[in-house]
Amino acid sequence: MRILVTGGAGFIGSHFVRQTLTGCYPAFAQADVVVLDKLTYAGNEANLAAVADSSRLRFVRGDICDGPLVEELMRGTDLVVHFAAESHVDRSIAGSAEFVMTNVVGTHTLLQAATDAAVQKFVHVSTDEVYGSIDAGSWSEEEPLQPNSPYSASKASSDLLARAYHRTHGLPVCVTRCSNNYGPYQHPEKFVPLFITNLLDGRTVPLYGDGGNIRDWLHVEDHCRGIALVAEGGEPGEIYHIGGGTELTNRAFVDRLLDAFGLDDSMVHRVPDRKAHDRRYSVNIDKIRSRLGYAPRVLFETGLAETIRWYTENRDWWEPLRRPQG
Repeated sequence: MRILVTGGAGFIGSHFVRQTLTGCYPAFAQADVVVLDKLTYAGNEANLAAVADSSRLRFVRGDICDGPLVEELMRGTDLVVHFAAESHVDRSIAGSAEFVMTNVVGTHTLLQAATDAAVQKFVHVSTDEVYGSIDAGSWSEEEPLQPNSPYSASKASSDLLARAYHRTHGLPVCVTRCSNNYGPYQHPEKFVPLFITNLLDGRTVPLYGDGGNIRDWLHVEDHCRGIALVAEGGEPGEIYHIGGGTELTNRAFVDRLLDAFGLDDSMVHRVPDRKAHDRRYSVNIDKIRSRLGYAPRVLFETGLAETIRWYTENRDWWEPLRRPQG
């Protein structure tokens, strides 16, 4: 079996690749893995260092919008796991053109090439942000898409393209939508690693608005295990939610971090709220639980402590990636 992993040098994609090549997913224990990654700011070959010597890994630096390259790599591929995306909401607000190009045009390029190559399974990795915001309860997979940021709109567009390629061409596509991820190797501009690395350097942390925005937190290990389950047994044409089961306000999350570092509220400074900032996300995971046997395994307290420890011990990884701060 050959698996093509797009964005496989990014935070989540590299975790999936490392786990696959070290036998964590029995269904893919002998699979060859081809990683296609453009190595933008969020991609880093160092994320694959632990498996770089594997004879089953091939790394290709390239763009998912490059039709001829994608067609070449798709030939002989059995499974596509599509992580590659522009994903930072603040960047999409500042300028959305790259988000449309990568998330929409790039996904279309992959879907067409996978159709032409008769790929056996295509897992399109998406986000709960495509639904917008929910005041109470949790979204099912049948909820309408109401994205509020350029990022989430581009992901919703790619989800619809994936659905269309299944319905029109019979491409065996599954879509996964996850809640907020955390864990090692996440780029330090994101919420969790930004706050951890700031506190490690004695810097204050910037908290949007009143800090009341609520997110469900999912460890990257659980997310990737859910994706592997969908890749193995997901029904083509279906959408599966992957959640972590820990809902916290941003303020409450910051308090957990401050406690872990033995610090107080003086390390928090308020910043103006993000434009169109979704108040709450929450996905119902009954479908993937009942059909594929998924449940989150990483306790939040354990996962957060291990994440803090990883950033503490791996300054050489994240320090070169930080944006200068005044």
